[in-house]
Amino acid sequence: MVGVGAIILERDRVLMAQRGKQPLKGWWSLPGGLLEIGEALTDGLRREVREETGLEVRPLGVLEVFERIMRDAAGAPEYHYVLIDYICRAAGGTLRAGDDVCAVEWVRRRDMARLPITEGTPAVIEKAFRERRKYR
Repeated sequence: MVGVGAIILERDRVLMAQRGKQPLKGWWSLPGGLLEIGEALTDGLRREVREETGLEVRPLGVLEVFERIMRDAAGAPEYHYVLIDYICRAAGGTLRAGDDVCAVEWVRRRDMARLPITEGTPAVIEKAFRERRKYR
């Protein structure tokens, strides 16, 4: 399954979404989700962010591509995602929790450790903070 994620930075904060459905219900991650068949990457990214957060975004560039394989209790693959994370700029809308999420929140960089965050997400967020000047 192909998914897209939005890294939306504002000064020392990043926009995070708390998952409202399985897999990883209750965990925090970047806004985003799966592409629909025939949907372009950036179109899917804009749609997912709008649905989950109420915000309109402008994708600035791909920051990271990685895969996440989640296994069941017996060790068999249950989910296999290829995830493409974009650095984005908020371009309008009103922040609110939408479908598939319980909450959306601007989280300070120093406060991220207090949240249960999906594997690999803190590293890609740190990379975005380090490299954000490349994506203006």
